[in-house]
Amino acid sequence: MVFALLGSIESGLIFAFMALGVYLTFRILDFPDLTVDGSFTAGGAAAATLLAAGYHPLLSTVVAVAVGILAGSVTGLLHTKGKINPLLAGILTMIALYSVNLRIMGRANVPLLNEETLVTKVNATLVNVLGDLSLAAVMVVAVVVVKLGVDWFLRTEKGLMLRATGDNERMIRSFGANTDGAKVLGLALSNGLVALAGALMAQYQGFADVSMGIGMIVIGLASVIIGEAIFGRSSIARATAAVIGGAILYRLIVAFALQAGVNPSDLKLITALIVIFALISPKTLQTWKAKSGKKRRHSSGGESHVEA
Repeated sequence: MVFALLGSIESGLIFAFMALGVYLTFRILDFPDLTVDGSFTAGGAAAATLLAAGYHPLLSTVVAVAVGILAGSVTGLLHTKGKINPLLAGILTMIALYSVNLRIMGRANVPLLNEETLVTKVNATLVNVLGDLSLAAVMVVAVVVVKLGVDWFLRTEKGLMLRATGDNERMIRSFGANTDGAKVLGLALSNGLVALAGALMAQYQGFADVSMGIGMIVIGLASVIIGEAIFGRSSIARATAAVIGGAILYRLIVAFALQAGVNPSDLKLITALIVIFALISPKTLQTWKAKSGKKRRHSSGGESHVEA
């Protein structure tokens, strides 16, 4: 059970990179980006192919991130220059990436069991110092570094432009700002983070598969929504921390569901139900509180009236 929980935390930390990417588009840009399902696989496909060809794991991961940035840029250009609906632009890129990913890998699955990866390097280097916690410890440091980088970027001039574009694009455009460039930049960064998660997941699970990205957008949304619902989002730093917490919590929920005997084929259904619950419960709770407060006010008003 302990090893299962440790594995869930490790995979949750990997998904945290993807969740941060989804946060950039979903919350900051207010852009429903479905490219995620394709760019996650693209990251895994690029990294696995290069690793199988004998390239260094770090270089393979960097190239995977570049592939994700390129995929996000394509979606951004389709929307801003091609004037294609955001949802449709993401779907088109996602569909195109399925064929691109097959081209990159040359087949549907690339195994990495005998290849040197970032995961095997970390385990080989730190296992004598940190034991079974070596990978989780390194992942925590990496996630915190990326989180601080995202926090810093969103406070820069470019980041403020991104946030303002998501809040009120029309007003920002009326000031002469280049909102199209902000969208392309946001989508590129988002999918770069998603591809990083895909590359790390391929190295963590020991293979890349052409279908490994199916449903990733739902998992990313679940991480963002669960994290915000539980940890809040009163500031950028708190929101990004909440997203990371949501990604880990989501994986722990899945682990407990599997431990409880849920069929693995039902995990997509469970994920959808988790997202629905996380979306509905805050509004339901808010409505219930408002009704309770109204009843109390009426009750106290009625009692005061009787006493008078």
